[in-house]
Amino acid sequence: MLLHSPPPLPQAAPKGVFITGTDTGIGKTLTSAILTKAWKGTYWKPFQTGLAEETGDTPTVQHLTGLPADHILPPTYALQAPLSPAAASALEGVTLEPERLTLPDCPHAPLIVEGAGGLMVPLTDEMLMIDLIARLNLPVILVTRSGLGTINHTLLSLEALYQRGIPVLGFITNGPASPQNSQTLERLGQCRALHHIPALPSAPEAKDINQIAAQIPSWKRLW
Repeated sequence: MLLHSPPPLPQAAPKGVFITGTDTGIGKTLTSAILTKAWKGTYWKPFQTGLAEETGDTPTVQHLTGLPADHILPPTYALQAPLSPAAASALEGVTLEPERLTLPDCPHAPLIVEGAGGLMVPLTDEMLMIDLIARLNLPVILVTRSGLGTINHTLLSLEALYQRGIPVLGFITNGPASPQNSQTLERLGQCRALHHIPALPSAPEAKDINQIAAQIPSWKRLW
């Protein structure tokens, strides 16, 4: 057996899904915007860092989806430095308490929760992003590159999730199309490919999001 057996998915649709990735800058925010638009859901990014250099992912998702403001929840922790939440909070003298985070009220189901960085990003000295995912008890959608290196990175991420008993709804690739890589990941990772996001301009527009969102299966069809 190449990987641990994947945990079963919930029998009924859960409150939402957690969007994580195999790395930082992998396309989590783009994917979150597409899914929030496709499912007319509610977006929430609990931990936002790097605000000293950019406006942040929450306003980006609101701009790209064009959804009303009540579809977008503010971050619980907003930090300035472009570092992990643990490092940024230490630099700014902010105490993070991720163990106290609970799923917020969701004005429009489903809830699309976006993580910061990859699975092993430290939130505190004692807690990683993958620990928060387990606490929130949501199935995961794993965002990964489509090209060279994706098999190793994706299988490592799936193994970490499976070891902790975290169910994975599927993976979404982005970049130049590579059907062979997706097929290999489905077979070896025992995980379904939900969609492929083609290479987009460095600054995608709402029309790009709308076009891809129209191709995404409905939330109810995934369960």
